[in-house]
Amino acid sequence: MLYSDWGAYEEPARGGNGNGRRPLGQLLVERADLSPEQLAIALERQQSLAARHRYYLLGRVLISLGFVSAHQVNNALALQRPAAQAAEPEAGPAACPTVQFPGIWQAPTGSGPARPISALGVLDGLAQKIAAGDLESMAPVPLGFDPLDEALGGGVRPGELILLGGGQGVGKTTMAFQMARNVAASGDASCLYVCYEHDEENLTQRLIAMESVDPLAGEPRVGVTVRDLTQRILAAHRRGQIALFDLLEADPRTALALQRLRRYGDRVHLLKGSAVRTTLAAIAALVEAHRVRSDQRLVLFVDYLQKIPVLPDPRTEQGRVETVVSGLKDLAMAQGIPVVAVVASDREGLRAKRMRAHHLLGGSLLAYEADVILMLADKYDAVARVHIEFNPQQAQGFHNWVVCSVEKNRSGRDVVEMQFEKLFSFSCLNPNGSYVTEKLVDERLYVE
Repeated sequence: MLYSDWGAYEEPARGGNGNGRRPLGQLLVERADLSPEQLAIALERQQSLAARHRYYLLGRVLISLGFVSAHQVNNALALQRPAAQAAEPEAGPAACPTVQFPGIWQAPTGSGPARPISALGVLDGLAQKIAAGDLESMAPVPLGFDPLDEALGGGVRPGELILLGGGQGVGKTTMAFQMARNVAASGDASCLYVCYEHDEENLTQRLIAMESVDPLAGEPRVGVTVRDLTQRILAAHRRGQIALFDLLEADPRTALALQRLRRYGDRVHLLKGSAVRTTLAAIAALVEAHRVRSDQRLVLFVDYLQKIPVLPDPRTEQGRVETVVSGLKDLAMAQGIPVVAVVASDREGLRAKRMRAHHLLGGSLLAYEADVILMLADKYDAVARVHIEFNPQQAQGFHNWVVCSVEKNRSGRDVVEMQFEKLFSFSCLNPNGSYVTEKLVDERLYVE
């Protein structure tokens, strides 16, 4: 077992604790170079988490704060065990102790006891949370796209898995990253954006481009693109001017973008995903470390789901995707956070005029595990031919719009079609959309 209930750095009660074990904190101070000040910080944080109905054992808190390693905690736990117990091999599943009655109804498992709780007990715990003002589990986090938030019942909720799919180049990364930006800018939560396609510098340049335009203004296209920004940096370097912030402040467009970014930039956390290191376990550890370190709510974004490595690698793509989507759903529920994941399509979906949820790479398990499924399509490809053949000029304008379909929604309406204007030059969409009024291509509902 990695973590121990022997968390306090206090002397055992008079007469000892009956088995000669010393507190975990004391052992780590003596043998792992943990300072008393660090231990005091960890204990205070542990107490704060417990007050918010999130109890963490001391070992987990110390590791999440970066004060000790898991190896050091394991070594200290080995020293806690009495000599006779340390010499005995661990019992297998058949040797698990029986459930004891009366008392707490629980059954031992390899990862801790399983304890059922009555409905009245849940209601009592909820009442305590409300009395303490801890309403995180009830309040949705808006994604900053209207009318999408309206269709989702106010936004995404803790414990939900949201899948965002679509064809190549339709704007999945653009929309997901703008959602992350909107979450952080609103102040409702922080976000962790794990991207397996782009590095942190590229994403930050996208933020600058995004903030250099105002979609609500009369002329939103007066801004700076990522390409323009890169060229200006390279030109300034050739002139010997390498002060990036001075360069950004010199242009009114980028100066405004920098001013906006400074308001929320410390709540946007970026991570370039690695096909070796950034596993589900690594992402889960980062989420848990954030929970221990900060009281700010967190929304996790993964771009994209099929890129998350699984070790050892399953034999089939289907098996790998099933492992990842189940893990992301478990992470969302265990940590009480919304998880938004970009999803690629299968081969059939790439050939389809309009991608649907059944085209997502991974099969039916994706649809079962997800709480919300959003599908993106270029409006020109999504609308029925009748709207293109009789008005070619209007049809060309369809290329400037993305259709977002809510195909599954456990917290609100589904089968909802809305559209958002593309501002891809500035790495964003116009967040103020509208409902689609045209008929859309649908193999099940509309036959051309």
